[in-house]
Amino acid sequence: MIFVIVPAYNEGKRIGQVLSDLSSLPYRVVVVDDASTDDTFEVAQKYNVDVLRHRINRQQGAALQTGNQYALEAGADVIVHFDADGQFLVSEIKDIVAPIERGECDVVFGSRFLNKKSQLPTLKKYFIFPLGRLVNRTLLGVKLTDPQSGFRAMTREVAQKVVIEQDGMAHCSEIVAKVHDHKFKIKEVPMTVIYHEFGQGFGGGLKILKDLLFSKLTK
Repeated sequence: MIFVIVPAYNEGKRIGQVLSDLSSLPYRVVVVDDASTDDTFEVAQKYNVDVLRHRINRQQGAALQTGNQYALEAGADVIVHFDADGQFLVSEIKDIVAPIERGECDVVFGSRFLNKKSQLPTLKKYFIFPLGRLVNRTLLGVKLTDPQSGFRAMTREVAQKVVIEQDGMAHCSEIVAKVHDHKFKIKEVPMTVIYHEFGQGFGGGLKILKDLLFSKLTK
C-alpha cells in the first residue's frame, strides 16, 4: 500500500487543489496540519484523506515524522513525501514510486536538475543549491544532484530506520545522511517544480547549515 504524506502549514488557499488531484489516484493520503492558523485543517477535511493535526507548530520535519509513523502503523509498504503548496506534480508520483516497485532501490529522490525543466530562481540555481551540494558532500559524504528535494519515496524498512529528528528544514539533509549511513540503495529521478514564490532563501539555508552542524557536534 502506498501512502502519500502531505505536511501543511497555512496552505488553505492551495491545498484543496492538491488534495483534489491526489484523491483521484490509488494512494492513501495523509495530511499533517502543523497547527495552521488559517483554514488548512478545515479544507483538508473536505476530501477523502486522513487528516492529522499538531496542537503546536513543530515545522515540516516533525510533520513528516508524524505522517511516517501514522503510515507505518497503518501498514504502509511505500511512503511518499509530497508538498501541500502545489509545487510538485501529482502525475509524477508514479515516477517517484516506480523504481521501488521494480526493486531497483530503497529510496527515490526527485531532482530538479535531471532532464525536466524547473524554472529555478537564479539565486537558488547558481548559489544556494550548489552550496547545498557542497555541504552534503563535505559534512554528510553524500552526492546528489538536488541537495534539498522534498519529493521522495521510501520503503517501509527505510521509514522504520530513518527517524526524522530535525524538526525544521534541515530534515532534507538529515534524511539523505541517514539513508546513506544505513547503506540503503538510492536513485534520483527527474521532477518538475513550479515555483509560486521564492521559498527557502539564503537565511534559511544558513539555518539549515547551523542545525546540521549542531546535530553533528552533539552526537
